Amino acid sequence: MLEMIASSPLFGLCLTIFAFLAGRWVQGKTGWMLAHPLPIATLLCIAALVLLGIPYEQYAKGGDIINMMLGPVTALLALGIYNQRQVLGRYFVPVLLGCTVGSLSSIFSVLGLCRAFGLDAALAASLMPKSCTTPIAISIAESKGGIAAIAAAAVFFAGNTGAICAPLFARWLRVQNPVAQGVATGACSHALGTSKAREMGEIQGAMSSIAIGVCGLISVVITLFL
Repeated sequence: MLEMIASSPLFGLCLTIFAFLAGRWVQGKTGWMLAHPLPIATLLCIAALVLLGIPYEQYAKGGDIINMMLGPVTALLALGIYNQRQVLGRYFVPVLLGCTVGSLSSIFSVLGLCRAFGLDAALAASLMPKSCTTPIAISIAESKGGIAAIAAAAVFFAGNTGAICAPLFARWLRVQNPVAQGVATGACSHALGTSKAREMGEIQGAMSSIAIGVCGLISVVITLFL
């Protein structure tokens, strides 16, 4: 019976939705910054698959339906950019410089730490593009001899860190300009951070959306010379 249920695409879809709603409930009840729905949902899905002995391939039949929605949802980010086009025009140079500095800092801080801890080249290449969106990060990692799975995990960790901590970091560092908040969030934690930036404000969401693409492009160019 369980195998029959798990083999249906509805299983993965319903499990993902239920886990995310459970994460939202925990966040609403606790109000704790670290109780973000996404990592909670991820842990609940993993726990369910392990406890029930269900292979990931069966879960992915339904989970991939949600992945199909990422394209249209990502395209919607362009609407926020269009609505804030006047702000972008006014801050174009600072946004470009911020994305460049953010990309350089992300890549070279990882390489420096990997060298300091004596990690091998493959692991360093996998971690290097952690602040890019997943498709770009995997392409960069594989082109440098890295491991796609580790690159994807690093991207997920960086994104969750931004989604959870972006408002806290802005408050600690006294960053009050919404453009700076958005660019910093998008440059460090790509789409997952952008989801939090959109909660912070419309300008923050639009600038974070821009930073995803600009930082991805800059990171590709930088890694060509490494």
